[in-house]
Formats: sequence, C-alpha cells, structure tokens
Amino acid sequence: MSSFGANLCRVSCNTLRWCSLRHPLVKRVATSASAIAMSYRPNSRGGRRGGGGGRGGGRGGGGGGRGGGQQRWWDPQWRAERLRQMAAEVEKLDENEWFNKIKQLKEGSQLELVVKRNFGRDGQNILANMAHKQGLYFHAYNKGKALVFSKVPLPDYRADLDDRHGSTQKEIKMSTETERRVENLLSNKMRIGGNDGAGPSNFQKIITSTDASTLDGTKTALDFDNKEFSAQLRDLQNSKKLRPGAKDLQSFREKLPAFKAKDEFLKAVMSNQVIVISGETGCGKTTQLPQFILEEEIENLRGAHCNIICTQPRRISAISVAARIASERGEELGETVGYQIRMESKRSALTRLLFCTTGVLLRRLIEEPDLRGVSHLLVDEIHERGMNEDFLIIILRDLLPRRPDLRVILMSATINADLFSKYFNSTPIMHIPGFTFPVQEFFLEEILEKTRYKIKSEYDNFQGNSRRKRFAWQKTDPITEIFEEVDIETTYQKYTAATRQSLEAWSGSQLDLDLVENTIEYICRSEGDGAILVFLTGWDEISNLLDKIKSNNFLRNPRKFLVLPLHGSMSTVNQREIFDRPPNGVRKIVLATNIAECSITVDDVVYVIDCGKAKETSYDALNKLACLLPLWISKASAHQRRGRAGRVQPGFCYRLYPKIIHDSMPQYQLPEILRTPLQELCLNVKTLQLGEAGTFLAKALQPPDPLSVQNAIELLKTIGALDDREELTPLGQHLSKLPLDPNIGKMLLMGSIFQCLDSALTIASALAYRSPFVLPITMKEEADAVKRSFAGDSCSSAESF
Repeated sequence: MSSFGANLCRVSCNTLRWCSLRHPLVKRVATSASAIAMSYRPNSRGGRRGGGGGRGGGRGGGGGGRGGGQQRWWDPQWRAERLRQMAAEVEKLDENEWFNKIKQLKEGSQLELVVKRNFGRDGQNILANMAHKQGLYFHAYNKGKALVFSKVPLPDYRADLDDRHGSTQKEIKMSTETERRVENLLSNKMRIGGNDGAGPSNFQKIITSTDASTLDGTKTALDFDNKEFSAQLRDLQNSKKLRPGAKDLQSFREKLPAFKAKDEFLKAVMSNQVIVISGETGCGKTTQLPQFILEEEIENLRGAHCNIICTQPRRISAISVAARIASERGEELGETVGYQIRMESKRSALTRLLFCTTGVLLRRLIEEPDLRGVSHLLVDEIHERGMNEDFLIIILRDLLPRRPDLRVILMSATINADLFSKYFNSTPIMHIPGFTFPVQEFFLEEILEKTRYKIKSEYDNFQGNSRRKRFAWQKTDPITEIFEEVDIETTYQKYTAATRQSLEAWSGSQLDLDLVENTIEYICRSEGDGAILVFLTGWDEISNLLDKIKSNNFLRNPRKFLVLPLHGSMSTVNQREIFDRPPNGVRKIVLATNIAECSITVDDVVYVIDCGKAKETSYDALNKLACLLPLWISKASAHQRRGRAGRVQPGFCYRLYPKIIHDSMPQYQLPEILRTPLQELCLNVKTLQLGEAGTFLAKALQPPDPLSVQNAIELLKTIGALDDREELTPLGQHLSKLPLDPNIGKMLLMGSIFQCLDSALTIASALAYRSPFVLPITMKEEADAVKRSFAGDSCSSAESF
C-alpha cells in the first residue's frame, strides 16, 4: 500500500491544478484522492509519530510506528523473529465464552463492552461477525489491543483507548490572570463577531452546543450564551416583521391552505415523533411547514437548540425553496435559512433551517449516525420513491428509538399515506387541501382537432393498413400496445377524418417534436397571456426543440418570446432564471424535464404541455443490465404536471398522448430501489455498519429483489470492496468516501497506482458527471466545434487526454 500512497501523493498536486480546468466533481474527487493518499503516505521519516530513519530506523524514531527505534523490517531474520513474537502475544479465543458475553451485552442495560485483549486479526473477525449477528457494533482500536462492542455506532478513533496518548485529562497550572482570561474565552468560544457577508450585521452570530450543562446539573456559561442567543434570534425575527412589505407577504402566507392548518400541525409535531403530511399542489406545505417550526422554536426561546433539516430530491428544489423562505422572512439567503447541495452551499453559523439534497444528508449520516444536534427532520416529496429516500426512511425508522427527541415529518403532494403510516407503526396522517385555479385538460385527439396538425408517419408507404403490422417492426411497451389494439375508426368516430388519420399515424415510441412546436405556436397565436411549461424527457429533446424554435419565423422573435431550458445538469445560476418574470409583452417558454414536476414553482405558468414520459433507469437482475430509457409516467406524476398550471389563474394542460394512454398509466411510479443496480446502496449499508445488506434492505417499504442485492454484493466482492464475509475492505472504506459508483472509484484509485490519474479522472468525470459539451446553451455552437475537434481521426480518443 505504500507504493499506492507514494504514487497518489506524487500526482495529487498536478491533479488538483489540472482539475481547475475540468468538472467541479473532479475537484472534489481529486481532493478526496489526495486525502486517501496521505492516509497511506510511507513512513519515510520514522513512522506515524517518530523521528527519521525509515523502516530500519537509522536515526531512531522515538515513538514511531514500523519505521522507528531499533526495528529492522528489511532484515528477513529480524522480521521472522518479530513475527513469531507477535504471534505468541495473540491469545486463544473461546468462541462460546464470547458469544455468551456478547449476548449478555445485547440483553442488558450496559451500552458498550470494552475488552483490552489481543486475539489477533482472525479473532477480531470472528468477534465482529458475532456482534453483527446480534445487531451490535464492533470496532478494534489501538492496533487491535482494545476491542469495543456497542449498541450504538462507533467512531473510527477513540483517544481514550490509544496507549500513545495516555490519559486525556491533564492538570495545568496557571496564574490567576491567565485563569480569568481562559474562563472568558471559554464563555465566548462559540461567538463569532462581525459581518462576513453571509449573515446579518446587527448582532453577532453564535454557534451553540446542545449539551452545555455540567454532570451535576449546574448551569455553565454556555447555558447563558444559549439563552442570550435565543433572545437575539427572537428579537431579529420580530424586527423583520416591521420591515416594509412584511405585511403584504404575511397576508399572502395567510391565504395559503397550509396556514390554516398551522396550529394543528405544530400540535401534531409536538405530540408525535413521526407524522405524515399529504398536501395537495399549491397548499404551501414545502415553504410553510418548515417555517412554522422555525418561527415557533425561535418565539419560545428555543432557537439556540433548534436545528431543522429539510431534504429535497433535487438541487434546484433545495435552492429555490430556501430562497423563497428567506425572502418571506425578509433576510438574505444564508442567515437563518440556508441550503447545502453537492459542491455548493449557502449557510452560516446563524442558520437554523437548512435545505439539502437527500444525498447530502446520507453523507452526514456516515459521520454522525445519530444525527446529534438535529431537532427536526423533514423529508419532502417522498412519493417519488427515489432510492436515497427509501434508504433514508429505513435508517430513520431504526434511528428513532435512539433519538426520542428527534421529530420526523414526511411530506408529499401525492402520496399513498397509509403505506408510510403503517411503516412507522400507524403514525398520524394529516391532509392539507390544495388551492389551485381550475385547469382544463386537452388530450392528443382534442389537440389535433383544435390545431389541425397532421401527424406524418414513417410508415405512410407501408404496404397494408393494419396498425399492428406497421408496429410489428417496433418494440413497444405494454401501455403503448393498448392503444395499438384500439379501433381508431369506431373509438374516435366523433372526430374528423384528418384527426383519425393522425391518430393512426401516431407512435408512442418516439416524441414528435414538430407536434410540440406546433402546439407551442398555437398557444402563442390563439390563447391568452401566460408562461408555457413544456415537459420533455431529456437534454437531447430540449436541445432539438430549441433549434426548431430558433428556426421558427414566429417563435424566434426575442422581443416576444423568452425560451429557457431547465435541466438537472445546468448550473444553478442558469436554473434560477426560470423564476424571473419576463418584461411586459414577452411570453416565457420553459423547456424542462421532470425536474419541474415537484417542489419548484414557476409562478406565471398558465399552460403546460406534457409529453407523458420521463427517463428512468431500469435494471434486469437476471442479465445484470441497467439502462436509462424514456418510459410512460404514472398518473400521480401526470397529476403533478397538470398542477404546475393554474397557480395564479385558470390554466390549461395539453397532453400530447391519447386519453386511453393516460387511463392505462400506473397509479404510482415503481420505486427506484426496485429498478436500479444496488452496489452503491449496499456499500453505504456496510459503511454505516447497518449489518448485512440483504437483511437491512429487506426492511424497506418495498424490498428489492434478493437477486438484485446478491448481484450487487458479488460485484463489490469482485472489485475488492468487500471480503468473503461481506465486510468492508480498506479499498471499500476509501470507495465509500468517493461520491462515485464503486467501479469508477476503483478506476481512480488504480489510476493513481499506475501513475495515470490524470486520464482516469477525465474518464471518471465523463462517466459519473454531466457532459462538458452540454452547457451553457448560449454557447452551443462553440461546444459543437470542440466536439468536432476531438473527432479528427482514429487516434482522437487517445489524443483527447
């Protein structure tokens, strides 16, 4: 491993410099790789704490590791003798005795068992396996001389079990003046003065401790600091109510259905550890419920101990909701309300309500398994059933008995509330009605009738008029097949012959962008004012439709139309443009993926054009293949898309698919945990010391196929992340720290060993992150030119590195 560390250290500086020209993800990966390299840095100066001397200890090494003192690991004779001595120090393990001791710990009231005996690595593995089977945690400290069994997760290092440090308590003599100065510093150690641009300037920011009392119950200086800080937070909150425009914002909030449920909601939070909130579109649950908790805690002088986290499934949701709440509170984003997403954050010591993606919270759980210091946790949009959300819910159910003070609120617009309620032992369900203006729907048959658009089929010259024969050459999904079996002439006899002919030609396998363009133009020419939100499946469709609009003589006029793309791979700065209202006389047209389905609200949208599909990852456990394909959405998602219109006035939803297709859609989307590879999830299970992956994932709301779990475990074993006992290897520990698929993470580490980290990072960024050629949209021609420059000849792929 020293060779690995040396190679990685050698390239880390050049890599970090190179990364500044590439993806933000690569910066983070390179930084993580450098940290990993330092953990394996060779003891060329005499071990971990010793002086010089290398492995043989020429200059001595004081208290160093393998390189210090009189050690001579390079000498075969000395090495063999030393290994015999070490083997003699290993005690024999009585498995029956220790099985009974571990069982007694589990059944008793004792929290942990510390054993200072040396059973060797094999003995440690046996004990670790026993502990895990009993549902306990196990960790070896002080080079295996201190073994700890515990009912709670254990840290990687404990100073109290490290012989090198001795006692952690020292008596220090000091003068009276020095003692007074130290006391003052301790009393104010959490206070940060001044204004750094991220917080308010009218009072100091204070970071507080949630455990400020002494063991005998007497109050310390920090208790008074907490009271002072809580009072300052309340004064700040009250002062914001007097600012200009505050009454108008408060009046707007009071009109939301969520505001009418404020007292009931706060009472439910106080009385129950978990509650499920089902709120209709437009009720204000996402912006108001976290704010109610924050206001209540600050008003009751509990602000210092208040730490609210609200998870969102997407980056743009976390940012936009945090910005909206900060605006309603009359403060800058990053004061009491902030956000944290991958590689970007806006928060301060004052922040008491933090919005983050679910992935960010899972990363925090690795460091803080008990989420110490978090008072309230809100999980929004759980109806989407993302893999991270389902994983988080399993962890939370296991965490709640250890954190009876933690309050968990599960929220969604469309939800199978009973499913979540039963999962958390029949926890209360609270429904908040929504408020939207009426939205009129038009399906494909009605759109064709209104617009007179004629769909052209690729099979117009196909011999025979049977739709089944024409589509026999295409691989279709079960929902599309239902429409193909329909007799067009009899089912749609009330429509014109031109419409029936277009329905005959329509294919659900591919989106007709000409139809989308025609529908946009029809709305702009024939309907009233209001923004248009178009739901597409991915960047290719967004880009191609943008090109069509630019070529359209009517729609390309920038003085009348503002066309904006919205995609998850865009920078957050560009994403925020969609929330700005255009100048008078200009209609905004937003081309988006399903990222615009939930949480974010574009206030001025009146018209929604729905293609009916979204890209989803599907996994074939039998063939071990995963692919990303556009699939029909669920009825719940279709309802969400419809709800994007009608927020400010009566709206319209244009469905670019027949009503028969809509009626055939599943009620809810298949959970991601049932349709994606699970190796990264299984690695997280092992990193968090949650036991066997299969056993843990079997506790999910809807457990994944055991074959999918087994495939993931086998892959992790194949790449060396897990050993034969399904325990994390050193490689697996490092892979868990990289925000990458385990396969890609191993490629990076191997790239460092073989001194080709630069090329490995380039490949990793291409595989794990967005394409460098996608954005910004205003530089599409320049990006195309760069693509062409990399496609010069057969050696271009190699030369691109």
